[in-house]
Amino acid sequence: MAETRYEGRTAAELSALLGLPRVELYESVPSTMDVAHALGAAGAMAGTLVLAEQQTAGRGRAGRQWASAVGSGIWLTLLERPNDPSAIDLLTIRLGLRAARALDRFAPRPVQLKWPNDLYVQGGKLAGILVETRWRDRRIDWVAIGVGLNVRPPEAMPHAAALRGDAARLEVLAELLPALRAAAAARGPLSDAELAAYAERDLARGRRGRAPAAGTVVGIDSRGSLIVRTAAGEVAHRSGSLVLEEGV
Repeated sequence: MAETRYEGRTAAELSALLGLPRVELYESVPSTMDVAHALGAAGAMAGTLVLAEQQTAGRGRAGRQWASAVGSGIWLTLLERPNDPSAIDLLTIRLGLRAARALDRFAPRPVQLKWPNDLYVQGGKLAGILVETRWRDRRIDWVAIGVGLNVRPPEAMPHAAALRGDAARLEVLAELLPALRAAAAARGPLSDAELAAYAERDLARGRRGRAPAAGTVVGIDSRGSLIVRTAAGEVAHRSGSLVLEEGV
């Protein structure tokens, strides 16, 4: 059986190219997240990457499915082993912020962020980020960082966004993976610089939302909470999904 390749590269070649300890390649897999969790339980090193050409049961928040067609995007899960439990609740925010910065080079317009885990371009969803944590004796054992990114416009999602037509997946990975790893290594609450950078990319700031509360989105705080101005005052939300009145 021929060795699985990704853009013509073997897993070993990708590992060397991307500076990662291990890369696992699949033509098709139900979910790269499930593979990463199995590798984590078997002791895989931080920086282990699972890449698939296609996912048949890719998932997002709340069990939602993500269209993962062959050749149309980047479907990956990165295994990391951070050691600051206080930063875990902020990881999705930091991942989005750093990923957006990395993807600006390949996108038709600056990438925007929609709390808590979506990246948008020109009003269409470009990517989603999912973080799943596994604990052992109240300590983080590993986190699986899943990213679904539209490189080409997906047929099943007519209103989704994609990168520019000249974006090459290996070049995107070379920019994106160091950004994800840096986010996973960050510690403590969001800094003033991170909050300011998020505000510049905040898709929802100043817009009306229906969930997790009816009101006007103010932004986020240093704990990553969504701040919504409601009839009863400003309320911080640490969980849930943001739904804007426009349906975005």
